[in-house]
This record gives sequence, structure tokens and C-alpha cells, in this order.
Amino acid sequence: MVKIGNIELSDFPLLLAPMEDVSDPPFRAVCKENGADLMYTEFVSSEGLIRDAAKSVQKLDIFEYERPVGIQLFGSDVETMGSCAEIASRVNPDLIDINYGCPVKNVACRGAGAALLQDIPKMVKMTESVIKSTHLPVTVKTRLGWDENTRNVEDVAERLQDIGIKALSIHGRTRVQMYKGSADWSLIAKIKENPRITIPIFGNGDIDTPEKALEYKNRYGVDGIMIGRATIGNPWIFNEIKHYLKTGEKLPPPTMEQRVDVCRRHLEFSIRWKGPIAGVFEMRRHYTNYFKGLEHFKPYRMRLVEAPTFDELSSILKEISNDYSEMVC
Repeated sequence: MVKIGNIELSDFPLLLAPMEDVSDPPFRAVCKENGADLMYTEFVSSEGLIRDAAKSVQKLDIFEYERPVGIQLFGSDVETMGSCAEIASRVNPDLIDINYGCPVKNVACRGAGAALLQDIPKMVKMTESVIKSTHLPVTVKTRLGWDENTRNVEDVAERLQDIGIKALSIHGRTRVQMYKGSADWSLIAKIKENPRITIPIFGNGDIDTPEKALEYKNRYGVDGIMIGRATIGNPWIFNEIKHYLKTGEKLPPPTMEQRVDVCRRHLEFSIRWKGPIAGVFEMRRHYTNYFKGLEHFKPYRMRLVEAPTFDELSSILKEISNDYSEMVC
């Protein structure tokens, strides 16, 4: 059994990575239904939260069916991050996570996310500030380093464990790599093999099949796997991996009926969370992913993104299920 503070997980947990504009409550709901063991919110801006910005505050929404769930914070100011950890703790998540891995310009170029890999003393101070500001377990997500010349995650792991983080998730790329090339898990394995490291170490990057999950589990010895982009339009990947790890056999691919059902569930959660107008609008970015690879799908996609109500969307989804009923995805 893997433990993060007082949170007990399975012996090899599968985590949903925090993803901006993806891992909101509706998406987390369908991932939880399909086997995710631990999930994180979209990353929450400390500057936005301290200003009480509506978008940042809304990202603090969590629900009982999601647990265990963590709120992920990012920012560039040590004191502000501490204050925001206190604010986030009031909504009673199961843990607080700090983002030291986001590579995108509007985060890293403002001194947040992966930028902290260039200033480890500041990273340590910021982490201490967050830990002191909450009663909850604090975890961190980061990368191997800023670039190939500063792959400093081994030092980061020891120093952050020493000040009290309870788990570390590592994406196997540098910030400069962004999402290009292949993720390198060799440093993740070295951290896991370090006798000084006692906290759970989760690997992240390039896991998109059950076979690869088993291969990386055995090769790198991590305590669990965090999955990000491979879950988009494919939340059942969690159960597929679990079944394969347990039996060595692959589950059959989802039928079109199953794919449509999960998409409809996602839509229902979206409307329940944001209301009938915003919920329909927010869902539009997901249809292409749910029905990726279907021939002659463009007319359906156009109808899905133009339909204004749940009833109309539900009718279109039923047509898709019927018209592609013979297809296995």
C-alpha cells in the first residue's frame, strides 16, 4: 500500500495529472468512474486566488465522489503561495500539490512552474511556506530540470523530502524539451533507488498503453504512475492498465456505445457543474478527442459543437452510437 501522509492508496496507484482546461470536475468525474486512484485539479494561480479572481476560485471546486483529490497551486512569490495554501486548505481537499513542472511560457516566464528549477533555494523556501500554511499533506510535481545541463531533480528530491513533502511526481523531460522527444525515466529510477528517499515517487510522461505501464513499472521501480495527455478522450485507460497489471491480459477496446456513454456522462457532469449554457460550451473541446479516428465524422462534430442544449446533444450522441455501432475503437 502506498501512503501520502494519512492518505492510503493501492499498492501501485494510477494518478490523473493536473492539466489546464482538462482536469476540471466533469473530467475528473469520468476518470474516477474509470479507475483513477488519485486526481488533481487544474493548476490554480496563486496570484489569481489571492485576488479572489473568479476563474481561480472556481478551480477549488471539489466533490466527495472525487476523493482522494489534491489542489495544485503555482506561483512565483513565496509568501503568496503560503497564503494561497491556507485558502485552498479551507475547501478541505485531501492534499495540496505544488507545480514546479509547468513549461508553458505564460507560467515559466513569470517565474512560476518549471522556472523554479533554476532557483532551488527559492523552491525550498516556497515549499516550506506552503507546508507551514496547511495541515494537509503537501506533494510536488516537477521535471528533470530546466535543460540538459541542469538536470537537478535528484538534489530537488532530497531537499524537498527533507523539509517535509509527502510525495513527488516527476515528468521525465526538462522544461526546454516541453513535450517533445521521449520522456527519460532513468533519473526517476535513480531517485527511487536512493536509500535516503522514503516518500512515494511517481513517474510521469509517455504512458499511453497498458503494456508501457507494466514495462515502466518493472524497469524503473516507481511507486505509481501519473497519466496526463493519454487520458484525454480516453478516461478508461486507468481500468485498462489495472486489468493488464493484474492479469497480463488486455481488456477489449471500448465499443462505440461505451464511448458515447462516457462522453454523455462527461456532458452531464459539465452541465451540473457550470449550468446548461456554460456546461454545454465547455464540453465542446472534448468531442474530437472522444471520437478520434472515426471516418466521415466531421458533420457530426460540427453538429455537436453547434448544438445548444443537452437534449439536442444527447440525440446526436445516440445517432453516433447507432451509426458507428459496428466499430470498435
